[in-house]
Amino acid sequence: MELSGELFYWFILIGLGAQLVDGALGMAFGLVSSSVLLSLGVPPAAVSAAVHSAEVFTTGASGLSHLVAGNVDKRLFLRLAGAGALGGICGAYVLTQLPAHIIRPLIYLYLFALALLILLRAAGKLMPKGQVRRVGLLGFVAGLLDASGGGGWGPVATSTLLARGGTARTTIGTVNAAEFVVTLAISLTFLLTMGIAHLEVVAGLLIGGMLAAPLAAILVKRVREQWVLVAVGILVLLISSYNITMTLLRWPGTN
Repeated sequence: MELSGELFYWFILIGLGAQLVDGALGMAFGLVSSSVLLSLGVPPAAVSAAVHSAEVFTTGASGLSHLVAGNVDKRLFLRLAGAGALGGICGAYVLTQLPAHIIRPLIYLYLFALALLILLRAAGKLMPKGQVRRVGLLGFVAGLLDASGGGGWGPVATSTLLARGGTARTTIGTVNAAEFVVTLAISLTFLLTMGIAHLEVVAGLLIGGMLAAPLAAILVKRVREQWVLVAVGILVLLISSYNITMTLLRWPGTN
């Protein structure tokens, strides 16, 4: 694939759309872009590597902004970032060692589950409020799933902390700041295990994401969060359901 090819412009549109959604929700850049890239036939490991490479820049800018604004709980940041980076490294390493035809259906199921999670959050029925006692475990699991699927840190970490009674401002700010550390760890792991590949995907997502950043800031002020949550949940649910169905139809022994 060439940088000037038609497919490259699709990558830009994917990055732009995913960043618009992420800017409105504080999550879902990886979820949306991973769903679409997998549908285009990009290998799972390459999808996660490309998404995280682009996110190094977007999460870095986001985390710095929250830090300057005083939205970061430093104690929570340290607990989340360290455990999340460890989980992300483990997830990235495992993903590069498994054949694509084995890991792809698992990622489709994972994306399906995340879509349900988002819809439950939109309906206000995610989980009862209460204190999250094992923040390190939450960070590790969120990092592991994020590396494996290319999008899971925000939906898992942010949703859980908010549902358990976390303050919205510091929860979102801290999770976004910690995401930079997690994303950087995952990207370096992919770099060491896979090398540099699919630069057209990375460049497209990065360009689209950077173009959408200022638009997302305006969008978040004008669109109700619940509406966007429902739209994203339905979109990813449809994409993952379609891919699961196609996988089952192509399964050996299936007519």
